[in-house]
Amino acid sequence: MSDRIRVGVLPAPSRIEWIIEQFADLAVAIDRDGRVLGLSVSPESPYLGCLDHWIGRDFREFLTEDSRSKFEDRIATVLADPDAVVRPMELNHVDNANWEFPIRYTIHDAGEDYGILLLGRDMQPFADIQQRLVREQLARERDAERFRGVETRYRVVFDASETPMAMVEPDTGRALDLNRAAMQLLSVKTDNLSANAFAQCFEGRRKGEFGEALRAAAAADDAQGVTAVLRRTGGEVRLCPEFFRASGEVALLCRMMPVTDEDQSGREFQNALAQLYESTSDAIVLTDAKGAVREANEGFLRLTDAAQLRDVQGRPLADFLARGAVDMKLIFEQLDKTGRLRGYAAQVESVVGMRATVDISAARLTGRADRQIGFILREASATQAISVAEAGATMSEEAMTNVMDLVGTASLKELVGATTDVVEKLCIETAVRLTDNNRVAAAEMLGLSRQSLYVKLRKYGLLDSASEAGGDE
Repeated sequence: MSDRIRVGVLPAPSRIEWIIEQFADLAVAIDRDGRVLGLSVSPESPYLGCLDHWIGRDFREFLTEDSRSKFEDRIATVLADPDAVVRPMELNHVDNANWEFPIRYTIHDAGEDYGILLLGRDMQPFADIQQRLVREQLARERDAERFRGVETRYRVVFDASETPMAMVEPDTGRALDLNRAAMQLLSVKTDNLSANAFAQCFEGRRKGEFGEALRAAAAADDAQGVTAVLRRTGGEVRLCPEFFRASGEVALLCRMMPVTDEDQSGREFQNALAQLYESTSDAIVLTDAKGAVREANEGFLRLTDAAQLRDVQGRPLADFLARGAVDMKLIFEQLDKTGRLRGYAAQVESVVGMRATVDISAARLTGRADRQIGFILREASATQAISVAEAGATMSEEAMTNVMDLVGTASLKELVGATTDVVEKLCIETAVRLTDNNRVAAAEMLGLSRQSLYVKLRKYGLLDSASEAGGDE
């Protein structure tokens, strides 16, 4: 500092310079006209950079416009009365690179010979903190404004909904919020309900039992919900609760729908169907679009000699049919055409190898994303025997049943090798009838090419009758 700020006759100049460097981040000596005589930058503030280009130039050149007037006022006060107490001033500096930094100066008049000494404290760290606080405050205000907007939209949509809805705390059973429709349905106000349990709005419902029922219904896969009776009006409502998480806490959103006579009859009808599904002697099976068993009733378990549902669940239904993939292909072709099938004759093979003749009805269940298929399998005993007898009157009933059991399990060549032309004719007639005169499917069932099937149809005089019955499909 000694080569820039001259301390004149002050004692121990090196000591004075050290004190100035320790006290000030930036010390500037100017004459009474404002020209810079010397300066010193504290080693603790290296980011102020090199300011040697200030020396010999007017100090005002390195001030922002608003700081110049402030500097002029304070310097004028010092020059007019050297003993006057001048408050510190904060000036914003700008250098040639347009880099601004704030300095808080104290002004000291060193006399006619030594000019004016400006001892400055760098305010940039404080300015950074202030700017960060300002940015955080603005961010908080934006977040608060956004939150108010979200809260407003939530409240408008929540109250405008015609469906009565209540938000319930799962553990305590306390109602957190009700929309307008729910308050009208329950004949209460939110203020009156917020301190009480939601269960008090319903007749004969205890807090613990009611909360447990809501949690169980929310966790269940079905949408049956919980039925309750309103305490004030005596009306019956069905509550459909759903879990949701907000701010790390779990809550229940309960939709409340008044139960009408129509709903009551609909529920009774569903219960009746469920009882029919479980108790009927006919086998009922639900499969996915590929034919894998999803659900089956007790009748199907008895028919297949399966001990429990998991023994058949997930397996292809074709595994339980004697002709397997051939039967399923024919069934799927018919379902693709009309969406339903009835009276398809097939044989079911149980898990222990026993066989039973059944009539199969099937339909695609519309309106489901997984495209399930429903099957009803009914054992056909006397009716099937009469049909078989009519198909081949020249053979005994036992022989005809044995022949029909072999169709689809071996090729036509093997069947003919063990029987006679009568059996061959009967097998062809049976295949054509089972496939509803679909000659491509009949040829596949018999293990023949389509051309070979035509030859044999001509051989036994079946071509004309087959053409009249259904064509080449």
